[in-house]
Amino acid sequence: MNDFEKAVPEQEAVVPTPAPEEAVSEETRVSQEETPVCAEGESPALEIAEAADKADEPRQPNYFAMSKEELLGALREILESGNMEAHKEVATVKQAFFNIRNKETLEEVNAYMEAGNAPESFSSAPDEAEAEFKKLYSEFKEKRAQYMAADEARRQENLGKKLAILEELRRISEDIDTVNVKFSDFQQLQQDFKAIKDIPAQAETETWKEFQAASEKFYDHLKMNKELRDLDFKKNLEAKRSLIEEAKKLETMSDPVAAFRKLQTLHDEWRNIGPVAKDLREGIWDEFKEASTVINRRHQDYFEQRKASELENEQAKTALCEEVEAIDMSALKSFHAWNDATDKVIGIQKRWKEFGFASKKANAALYTRFRKACDEFFEGKTAYFQKTKDEFASNLAQKTELCEKAEALKELGDINKAAEEVVKLQAAWKKIGAVPRKQSDAIWQRFQTACNYFFDERKKQSSARRQEENANLEAKRAVIAKLKELPLDGDRREVIGKVKELQAEWQKIGFVPFKQKDKVYADYREICDTLYNSYEAKETKARMNSFQDRVSELKGDSRQLGKERDRLVRAYEARRNEIKTIENNMGFFNVKSSAGNSMLREMENKVNRLKEDMRQIEEKIAILDAQ
Repeated sequence: MNDFEKAVPEQEAVVPTPAPEEAVSEETRVSQEETPVCAEGESPALEIAEAADKADEPRQPNYFAMSKEELLGALREILESGNMEAHKEVATVKQAFFNIRNKETLEEVNAYMEAGNAPESFSSAPDEAEAEFKKLYSEFKEKRAQYMAADEARRQENLGKKLAILEELRRISEDIDTVNVKFSDFQQLQQDFKAIKDIPAQAETETWKEFQAASEKFYDHLKMNKELRDLDFKKNLEAKRSLIEEAKKLETMSDPVAAFRKLQTLHDEWRNIGPVAKDLREGIWDEFKEASTVINRRHQDYFEQRKASELENEQAKTALCEEVEAIDMSALKSFHAWNDATDKVIGIQKRWKEFGFASKKANAALYTRFRKACDEFFEGKTAYFQKTKDEFASNLAQKTELCEKAEALKELGDINKAAEEVVKLQAAWKKIGAVPRKQSDAIWQRFQTACNYFFDERKKQSSARRQEENANLEAKRAVIAKLKELPLDGDRREVIGKVKELQAEWQKIGFVPFKQKDKVYADYREICDTLYNSYEAKETKARMNSFQDRVSELKGDSRQLGKERDRLVRAYEARRNEIKTIENNMGFFNVKSSAGNSMLREMENKVNRLKEDMRQIEEKIAILDAQ
């Protein structure tokens, strides 16, 4: 059974409230015109960046609805794009692909077993798509390993650069005597530090704290020019008010996840802007924090709604698990019953795919439960088919033994006595059940040939009877000749009446030679059917009369009656299977189109005709059983 689920994205985080800016000493001022970057309290941007990335991740395509060729194309496209961050998506593609391969293998095993082969001798055929998929998947793993190694090396190199800058920042900030003349150098080092972006995640917070500490120490020691500092505060205040306005505009964005991600960018910019006047710091921060809270709340509400949807999917999928588990396999006693139950399970599997994700906690457990229930059902089906196959083999062995007994009777000198034993063997044959379809005709032909030998030999010993049968043959040919002389366009009552008289005459005539029986009877039925049809006799009545005549003709010949009954039973089963096939195919037609309606009506008419044939066959079987 195929897999039906993708991994559920992790719940995006909510932005924590950053701390207000720390104060800068009133005495610090410098003569430079560039605005110094003053340290603030720790920003939440680092903590929310990861959550923002996850919140904005696009939904993966529904790989479990794709074919093998489409999955190969998807994996090939990822490789060609060079996106080595798509490892989770590749894992989902792999799972979906091998679900299809597992289902194909199971279908091959079932077909192999239904063909009468032993399951232990099964060997799956090589699959070119699977070989190509494994090759592409290995290529992706190799490239991703190279990518991760290179990325980690790059981050470590960046960390080394930042640590070297931090060391220089500490050295400058600790030298009180030269801090004023080192202002430009310190600013450049700050910019260099910020320009280096990617370092190992575990070192991010600590390095930023050390950077803040060095900056704070530098500005504590720096005797800034009061006028320059006020100008810097004013510029920072304008920049921060601009960010507040941008944050407020995010309230109108329709996509809460996109708004949340944009807010993270604003927080990064806020962190990089220097301080404002001490008496304004708390107020300006509260205003920015209030605008951020609105966006955070919308973001949180979005995921609360998604949780509700996941709960509904969980309940629906739980009901589907219970529906499969409720199937009573002990009550399935026939191929038809198992096939109907299989159609039901496959329908439930299709409904499973229609539902979205359940919660991350329940999703895997639900899938495991559903997969287990489906696997147990198909294992039970396989066991039933194997048991039935064993019964077929036993029946074949019994019928083979009867054939051998019938063939051994040739050594018996008394033909009549041998024929009596053959009749007993025929009775025993009828009590044995079905055999595999492949051997059915061959074993029957062998048994029939062995039996016919004795009946033919017995007939050879009775010349008088043969003379009588030859006379009967001529008489029946005379009746056929008279029937052929009747007009096809005469008076219906008169002609049909004459036909019935000739049919009564036919019934009075005894047996004909066995080798000629089918031929003369076929000629007789052909002319009778032609006459009845030409005078618009109802087809059903004509066939039934013809069948009754044949049964009367065969009355006393139990072997031929049995053979005729077996033929009717096979015809009945063939029509029932054909009806089932047509009804299954009817579900695939588009009834909204005129062509679909026309084809559907034609198939419905065919089903009705087949059902009428089955009804007539049932009547014929009842007539045979009454003999």
